[in-house]
Amino acid sequence: QVQLVESGGGLVQAGDSLRLSCAASGRPVGSYAMGWFRQAPGKEREFVATITKSGGGTDYADSVKVRFTISRDNAENTVYLQMNNLKPEDTAKYYCAATWGIGTRRPDAYNYWGQGTQVTVSS
Repeated sequence: QVQLVESGGGLVQAGDSLRLSCAASGRPVGSYAMGWFRQAPGKEREFVATITKSGGGTDYADSVKVRFTISRDNAENTVYLQMNNLKPEDTAKYYCAATWGIGTRRPDAYNYWGQGTQVTVSS
């Protein structure tokens, strides 16, 4: 199985940028479609973005489209989430996840999860 470790979160101001990384170990990350999800206190985990195994296809939640970009470097076994023009409503713990299947917006379709990294955006 694959182990996932997220990094790159932090406290930023509205309008700033952050790049989250998800480092995979145990199995090649290229074996999986990958997704980013987030969860704010008191709210359900929500879909952010997903990318196909090759990186040729992506999908985004409407709330982050244009501002966020998901990418992957299979040679480095890492998946990224570039977040630009951050807003206070982006504040959440961000999780990366891996699925043997195709990328999807459904969190229950993902087989492996990281522990998350906190992103806090002040106004």
